[in-house]
Amino acid sequence: MYRIHEIYLRPGENKERIPYHIAEKLKRKDLKIREWKIARESVDARRKNDLRLVCTVDFCCDEDLPLQKTPDTSYKYPDPRGFFPEKRPVIAGFGPCGIFAALILAQTGYRPLVLERGRSMEQRSRDVENFWKKGVLDEESNVQFGEGGAGTFSDGKLTTGTKDRRTGKVLEEFCSAGAGGEILYKHKPHIGTDVLKEVVVNLRKKIIAAGGDIRFGSRLTDMVMTDTGTDGGERPRICAVEVNGTDTIETDDVIFAVGHSARDTFRLLIARGVEAEQKPFSIGIRAEHLQEKINAAQYGDPSMAELLGPAEYKMSCRCRGRGVYTFCMCPGGQVIPAASSEGMTVVNGMSCSRRDGRYANSGILADVRVSDFGSDDPLAGMYFQEKYERLAFMETGDCSRPPRSCLKNFMSAKNDTVRRCLPEFAAEAIREAMPVFGRKIKGFDDPETILTAVETRSSSPVRFLRDENMMSCIEGLYPGGEGAGYAGGIVSAAVDGIKLAEAVIRRYA
Repeated sequence: MYRIHEIYLRPGENKERIPYHIAEKLKRKDLKIREWKIARESVDARRKNDLRLVCTVDFCCDEDLPLQKTPDTSYKYPDPRGFFPEKRPVIAGFGPCGIFAALILAQTGYRPLVLERGRSMEQRSRDVENFWKKGVLDEESNVQFGEGGAGTFSDGKLTTGTKDRRTGKVLEEFCSAGAGGEILYKHKPHIGTDVLKEVVVNLRKKIIAAGGDIRFGSRLTDMVMTDTGTDGGERPRICAVEVNGTDTIETDDVIFAVGHSARDTFRLLIARGVEAEQKPFSIGIRAEHLQEKINAAQYGDPSMAELLGPAEYKMSCRCRGRGVYTFCMCPGGQVIPAASSEGMTVVNGMSCSRRDGRYANSGILADVRVSDFGSDDPLAGMYFQEKYERLAFMETGDCSRPPRSCLKNFMSAKNDTVRRCLPEFAAEAIREAMPVFGRKIKGFDDPETILTAVETRSSSPVRFLRDENMMSCIEGLYPGGEGAGYAGGIVSAAVDGIKLAEAVIRRYA
């Protein structure tokens, strides 16, 4: 197949006209195109009076053309020749990183065992609804913990900055699990919480069918190690894990894919001598606007949303020497309480697949540097997060009712309830950034804009170190995904999970 770029369509134009536009671009109206498919699609909204869809298209014809051939992006499974380990590899965590590590290991015959502290999707959904409606928090089954990980209760964004070839494998598996074919070519693909729940369950079933096993309600509480590694050196080697403080499972390979909220597991790893370093992250608030106003600002004509989908945005600037940026923008979504511990309040944004809610929201975050932590402790960033989550809780005394205010109060009153939940440097940087964003998107700095605090979990505040074999300083222990500081979203975490599975396979190949 050939690949051609910059095929333009008007909003609402029938995509069956793509072959006509290809022939027109090549100045070959007689060109006979046998088959075609969209490889990439994005919206060009730079000129409000000339909105267009921009497509990259793969097509076949019976002629030799001076065009790029469609690249082969299919995933190449690692060769599992050698011997399979007698003890099953263990994966701690069943978010995107753990899911895809388990999937690759299962598909290559390694029979992985997944330990997930939270519950299955069916029960987890009920627990989350119980928290939102009745304020009853289950610390083991919530927005952060459970099948699918924290990303399940978000917008299900599948955008990523990584150019890794494994990205295609991730998208194809999501597609075959029910996410829809559009994610394979949309510039900013998303699934939505409602569909993502079903996709995750289907991936679980696929892993089990391939020989894997998933145990819910199973929290990894300790590790058992030998004093020497397999090479006889001084490097300790993992030989078993403890589950729920009682059961012991022998294993030589453990993938830690626990997510960025498993703070008790972070403490365990540090206590057992796993090397780690501080990592910068961000802190801020959620801002809500009428989706119709965002559509008008981005498209010029708000009715264009019916053809192009609800408008999105992504902005950044520097204020007071800090980066301030919009994060995880959720068109037609809602701001949700996302606590995982009593006495701490945290928020996130969530959208369903149709993105048809009345409001848009996004995080407005400011950079937090390691120099802000005030300690050399590897977990100092985690304690920094906890400090401001506690302050947010103290504002309402209920982690299911996060503090809310309006931009007018946030900008003018230092004792504003939302400002009290932020470090002063972040509050001041966000105050300066809002008018800047208002000049980019009309109405963004409307005084009545609703703000909700506090958002602290954009990324992990710690990175657990690993070598060229993806191992930590403990032989057989593979830290990965968002929690370990190696990913920043669903796709990048899933890609890292694939890398970890490949590393385990290489160990025995």
